[in-house]
Amino acid sequence: MENWQAILSIITFITVIVLIMTEWVHLTIAAFLGALLLVFTNVMTLKEAVGYIGNSHGTLGLFFGVMVLVRAFEPTKIFDYLATQMVLLAKGDGKRLLLGIVGITTPICAVLPNATTVMLLAPLIPPMAQEIGINFVPLLILMVFVANSAGLLTLVGDPATFIVGDAINISFTDYLLRLSLGGVIAVAAVTATLPFLFRKIWRTKLENLEQLPHPEINHPRVLAVGTLIIAFVLLFFVIGESLPVPISPAAVALLGAALALLLSHQSKIDSVHNILRDVDWSTLIFFMSIFVLIGGLEKTGVINGLSGILAIVLGKNIVLGSLALVFFVGILSSIVPNIPLVVAMVPLLKQYLVNVGLAPAAVLAADFQGQFPPEVLPLFYAMMFGATLGGNGTLVGASSNIVAAGISEQHGRRISFKTFLHYGIPVMLLQLVASALYVLFRFLL
Repeated sequence: MENWQAILSIITFITVIVLIMTEWVHLTIAAFLGALLLVFTNVMTLKEAVGYIGNSHGTLGLFFGVMVLVRAFEPTKIFDYLATQMVLLAKGDGKRLLLGIVGITTPICAVLPNATTVMLLAPLIPPMAQEIGINFVPLLILMVFVANSAGLLTLVGDPATFIVGDAINISFTDYLLRLSLGGVIAVAAVTATLPFLFRKIWRTKLENLEQLPHPEINHPRVLAVGTLIIAFVLLFFVIGESLPVPISPAAVALLGAALALLLSHQSKIDSVHNILRDVDWSTLIFFMSIFVLIGGLEKTGVINGLSGILAIVLGKNIVLGSLALVFFVGILSSIVPNIPLVVAMVPLLKQYLVNVGLAPAAVLAADFQGQFPPEVLPLFYAMMFGATLGGNGTLVGASSNIVAAGISEQHGRRISFKTFLHYGIPVMLLQLVASALYVLFRFLL
């Protein structure tokens, strides 16, 4: 590939990230224009760009399906009702409210992808915060931190975790035995920051709970049927891919969305037009554009070239390599969304292992089903922790961050890059240090 195309891909990607960080341009516009620039300068054809988007059809299908599903049931007021119940359970105490968000989000993210969990739970946050009289943005950011961290509890909790785990052919059970404790440590690290980073909410107390509005559920019969649809979706999220005829989470989410649209239309609680109009298209277009930008780096050989740098810097030192990867991938993941990052990093790391003679060339095959040499696995574990926890650093670091930002904007408040950074950097650094120590003492010493 021509050198100018590689240089243009790098410059375009960096420019988009800078525009997002400085907030000169809305993040969706910046990413969209960057992707189109690669097409119009012939770094890739439009067909190739659509192909890179198509490679990530699972992520996009999952997001779209859950967005429609959640929006379809808004007229029932179920989210307002549940938000009020959460405030009552917390007895108006900010401390209990924060711990409640941790307690509710953590187990759900152990079995559902974290962005999906944020889509399901985040609509509860704005009405709940409004009832207590506090800013809901910090609560959404906390939910994101917990969702990203709890994604490490199981193999399926985070798309980045699953991508790396699938690349090294680790089973669900093996993951639980080897790596779930790292997820527990990550969630504990977030919990430890609550009295400091969220101290204003931590000290909030609502004395008179009787003055809270008590919204009533509308269309209870429709909601009863809707509950069955949601239960079906959640069940098949968990078991779908293990069935004799596997069903992907994206397909399940899209079927759930179609059933929700049918229910809304037939019951006349809302129109299909209104529901689809309110889907967070901005978030979906942002992800499509980022996948194209990463594709540009991959096509022009930039990603592959980095494997040679890894070989020079790290040599065959697994301990140094593992610790370096936790922080390098973690910091990189804070500015590059972690799903496309790990998609690019997995082949890079495999190529590095082959280049330095730590793994046979067979591991480079897309359909490789064997086992990697045990001594190189800490490198992949380190990448897994770095990519997942680094996503807590900035607004663009993880898919759940972007989802939360979209939901926040729909409720009238924008999560700025600077605001997220204020909370994200301390949490990310604490978690990266903790996970590096875990990898070191659990696998390397």
